[in-house]
Amino acid sequence: MIPAALAPLMHGVLEALALATGFAYYRWLRARAGAPSVVSGAEFAVAVGCIFGAAVGNKLVFWIEMPQLLPLIWDQPAAWLGGQSMVGGLLGGLIGVEIAKKLAGVTRSTGDAFVYPVLLGLMIGRVGCFLAGLADGTYGLPTDLPWGVDFGDGIPRHPTQLYEIAFAGALWLGLRRLQARLASQPGLLFKTMLVAYLLWRLAVDALKPVPFAYPLGLSGIQWVCLLALLAYGPLAWRQQRSLSRSVNLSL
Repeated sequence: MIPAALAPLMHGVLEALALATGFAYYRWLRARAGAPSVVSGAEFAVAVGCIFGAAVGNKLVFWIEMPQLLPLIWDQPAAWLGGQSMVGGLLGGLIGVEIAKKLAGVTRSTGDAFVYPVLLGLMIGRVGCFLAGLADGTYGLPTDLPWGVDFGDGIPRHPTQLYEIAFAGALWLGLRRLQARLASQPGLLFKTMLVAYLLWRLAVDALKPVPFAYPLGLSGIQWVCLLALLAYGPLAWRQQRSLSRSVNLSL
């Protein structure tokens, strides 16, 4: 772990690196595919929608997770500058993109291009979460497992940040193997990634302290994941079934 005084700085640096690297990788993938620049025409509107939606969702889900803090610091800059939520960023970005596409008249699916940049940024960002230790609030519950990590309070805990890095890497490899099969259904790669990540967070957040308990003892993020899966999961399922039918017809 790094010294507590340096934790916010290190976390901020790696968070910025995650965003910059993810965006650079996104542009590189588009250039390799021969797609137009992200800063041109309707593509620019989609990018703006993604960034704005992710920023709003990021903050909104953080306050859903920790509503008890808002009355205490709502009038301080930290209330609006600090606090992040990957789940909120993903869902907010998705909504922002769909709104921007509607306004710009874009009808084609654009989500697949974001899949690997999102996973790359997630892995880099979670390194910052891990190094920040207790100050970040993403650590797990106490554990007796041999890989438990002491984040500075003398208690070995689940290194849930490292679990997430491993999950993102495994998901990357799995999606790469499925990519050719899913290519005939634009948008299905992104839907598969998002559903997998929401299921992951619903599960792994059970290994984390619950800062504010909602019904059933679930955290705010777990409830957001559950509701998002109920709303978005059927879309992915229908598209997957459509893919399966088309594959069967071609056999």
